[in-house]
Amino acid sequence: MNIVEPIRRKKDLKKIESILRKQSLRDLLLFTIGTNCGLRISDILNLDVRDVQNKDYISITEKKTGKYKRFPINSKLKPMFAQFTQGRKADEPLFLSVFNNRMERTQCYRIINDICRKAGIDYNIGTHTLRKTFGYHHYRKFKDIVVLQKIFNHYSPQVTLRYIGIDQDIIDNSYNNFIL
Repeated sequence: MNIVEPIRRKKDLKKIESILRKQSLRDLLLFTIGTNCGLRISDILNLDVRDVQNKDYISITEKKTGKYKRFPINSKLKPMFAQFTQGRKADEPLFLSVFNNRMERTQCYRIINDICRKAGIDYNIGTHTLRKTFGYHHYRKFKDIVVLQKIFNHYSPQVTLRYIGIDQDIIDNSYNNFIL
């Protein structure tokens, strides 16, 4: 099993968003939710229009853990949700496939992989890259591993650091800056 990595450079994130903006509002929203909320792809795909339309918070029960989770919709996502859900029925899936049914994980994997390749990213990418990207940048901004651990429902800070790739960054930096 390949371990996927976060997208560490903000300029790569901006490049991906720029490409997606021209390509598909649906795919841009999928990417933006993943990188701004830190949800697993299974929880993103489980969202219905009613979960985000005219809301200030998203409330879900995580598929993997069965735990309740509630968090605010940030200022980047709010207008995207308003545009994307306009005129749609509350009970329909937020993300529809080309066949008009709930989008599947494999389709998301292809979308994320294709867009990252177009943006010149050549390391291990997958649907979990979105969640790890959220975690990586959240940690870099706030340096609060305990909050991030709670967001991710991890049992220890060490697990969270390893999960978002910070441990490897520290090890790499240590090697790069140690010369005898």
